[in-house]
Amino acid sequence: MRVYRERLVVPASWWLLVTACAALLGTTLWAGLSVTTAIVIYAVLEGACAVTLIAWGSARITVTGTELRAGSQRLPLSQIAEVAALDKAQTRALRGPRADPAAYLLVRPYRPVAVYVEIDGRPPERPYWLVATRKPAQLAEAVERARSGAPAADHAEEYRVARPAPGTVG
Repeated sequence: MRVYRERLVVPASWWLLVTACAALLGTTLWAGLSVTTAIVIYAVLEGACAVTLIAWGSARITVTGTELRAGSQRLPLSQIAEVAALDKAQTRALRGPRADPAAYLLVRPYRPVAVYVEIDGRPPERPYWLVATRKPAQLAEAVERARSGAPAADHAEEYRVARPAPGTVG
């Protein structure tokens, strides 16, 4: 049973920006060469960019009745000590200067907010997870509901938060 599901797709604005950059680089590389070479250069650059953005945006976040999955990693709900929805400033701090090198980070630069998931006992090999999301309050609420065994919403996209998010990391 899924309580929450989200895919970290790359926004359209990033696709436009990458296309413009690939076109600019392609024009620089093409200068003085044949039209056939230009077509090959543009096709290779755009193809490489598309593959990169598709791969980058394929990360999924799923909360089930027993575990939290973020990207390729799985965390049993029984090992979670605390869950907190973070704002932009808190997320930026935990992604940068306050980040623990041993933490699991599933972050994307186009997702400025995240959810902090502290592992029970803060083991040194993986003390916490920082998971980027479009809906931090809803993800934190879904994890809390799944941990408590409360009934979940039928569809992740229709999920609404009924109470404030748990305490935040300062």
